Amino acid sequence: MGYATSQQLARFYELYQNIDVTFTKEVIKATALVPQQVYIKALGGQWPCVINSASLSGAKIIAGIKSGLYDKIQQGTISLSLRFCFLDNEKNEPVSFFVSSKVLAMNQYSGSPDLVIISLSFTQRAPDDLVERLGQLLEANVNSTKRREERILLTPEAMRKLGIPQKETIIFIQGIPRRCILRDLSFSGAKVIMVGIAPFLVNKDVVLRVDLEDPREAIGIKGTVVRTEDVENRKDLVALAIKYADGQVPMSYKMHINNYLSQTRKLPAQGTEKSGEDTKDAPSPKESSAAVDEQNNAHI
Repeated sequence: MGYATSQQLARFYELYQNIDVTFTKEVIKATALVPQQVYIKALGGQWPCVINSASLSGAKIIAGIKSGLYDKIQQGTISLSLRFCFLDNEKNEPVSFFVSSKVLAMNQYSGSPDLVIISLSFTQRAPDDLVERLGQLLEANVNSTKRREERILLTPEAMRKLGIPQKETIIFIQGIPRRCILRDLSFSGAKVIMVGIAPFLVNKDVVLRVDLEDPREAIGIKGTVVRTEDVENRKDLVALAIKYADGQVPMSYKMHINNYLSQTRKLPAQGTEKSGEDTKDAPSPKESSAAVDEQNNAHI
């Protein structure tokens, strides 16, 4: 996670205060939530629970009827504290905090006789760490549509800000792995350079592997080769323009792209371009072909 400024935190809170985020497996991974360390504290006791969803103004949790929490609420306890716990990837240690809350409602969960879903309203402003994590996730979702065509050329500076350790990667073309070099990325697609013959690659289904840091992970994104381009003076190389499949872009990837675009929001379009445009930061065909040659000799 980056460290948001007070202005960014204020903007997140103003824009996204009442928008619920459902804690799917993907969201848990993207926010680095530690589910085992989430619980409710009230009247000197504590009870484990599962966060079903949360906003910056409240949350819905799932608890067992036999856990004891249900009885406490039935007896009139409406004031309690919800403990959040996230992993700080940079320090590799948990960050936890309590949010004072009150119970708004309690209902049976999905027809299960053993579980209840409890709706909570925060009685204090959400802590900055929660505002930052949910705010960045929600902003990434918004910008993945709003700024979906903005391409980021992978200069060394852009790679550092994106958290991408290397351009060299693997693309699976109809299930067959091939080495390639990342040239640019966006919310909606990518361009790679590889050895190949254009007519045999266009319209093929692919899975592009992208390595990310903070946290370190390798993700695979499904897509289709929508067009090919020649690489100057290299008949053996081809540039592939890839369009990601709808609904197949991992949240962690969106957040890395959004973090970069947010950092460059107030700057000239340095290292970014609109689809179909080139900038002076673009690597030359000779640089790109040399990189592919180097990679082919590396036997990745």
